[in-house]
Amino acid sequence: MQFYTGGCQCGAVRFRLHGKPRDVSICHCRMCQKAFGNYFAPFVACHPADVEWTRGAPKQFASSNFVTRGFCGDCGTPLTYEAPDGLSLAAGAFDDPATLPPTLQYGTEGKLPFTDHLSRLPGHHTDFDIESAPFLADIVSNQHPDEEMPFWRGSLSQPGDE
Repeated sequence: MQFYTGGCQCGAVRFRLHGKPRDVSICHCRMCQKAFGNYFAPFVACHPADVEWTRGAPKQFASSNFVTRGFCGDCGTPLTYEAPDGLSLAAGAFDDPATLPPTLQYGTEGKLPFTDHLSRLPGHHTDFDIESAPFLADIVSNQHPDEEMPFWRGSLSQPGDE
């Protein structure tokens, strides 16, 4: 059976999606912009029964009378969008989001006019101008690696908590 894994930035919450997603989309509505702190929110729609929380569980925020959003209570990573029509997981929270390209857009009434042109902006690697930001050479990431691990030093979970 096909499955996808993912989780939050600190590793306190991890999940596994069993089977194929229903669809992969981005939402431009203002509520999703605020929830993700971004110009749009990428989602992987799935059946709730196909999602297994393998470490921890998201905290919940009722962003409207119908929608609940899940996030990591430790690091704040957005993780879920839950509504009467189903569950969506944050596409960027998957360990390999490149395997889940979006195929449709929602909430286009809130779409910011410049988002269609983002790919035309000049692009640089993180260390492109290391002389102006020398600390970049010494960064040690505390982010959970993009893979399943029985224990992660950054999470509050201990071995056996899974």
